[in-house]
Amino acid sequence: MSPSHRPPAPRPCETCPYRRDVPSGIWSEADYEKLRKYDAETPNQPEKLFQCHQADADSAARRICAGWAGCHGPHLLALRMAMIKGYIDEATFRASINYESPAPLFSSGNEAADHGQSDIDAPTVEAHRLIEKITRTRADLV
Repeated sequence: MSPSHRPPAPRPCETCPYRRDVPSGIWSEADYEKLRKYDAETPNQPEKLFQCHQADADSAARRICAGWAGCHGPHLLALRMAMIKGYIDEATFRASINYESPAPLFSSGNEAADHGQSDIDAPTVEAHRLIEKITRTRADLV
């Protein structure tokens, strides 16, 4: 099996829910809730990789979310399981667990989710701009 996900981008994207400077309300409440689950103790975390939102779910260009890797790093069960199952190679695993973001990130999935959900019912103009950008980029979201 060939690896299905590339390493994190050098910088989390401008719509990354883990970035402190991204407006609230870009993603759905359910998407923000997913972030909280990766704060659990390693054996209790989801086994599914969290990929960057800039590529379709099944795209050949999909990669590990840089914000997710930067926030949770070496404690991610999903990275360990993906390595064992061959979804990522050793270089991607190492790049993910050692990732350091040049953009400020929230310190936990809970903190990121709380921020993201705070204005979900009244997104700002900037949030609307980013939502439109995502829907233009992601064919699997329309």
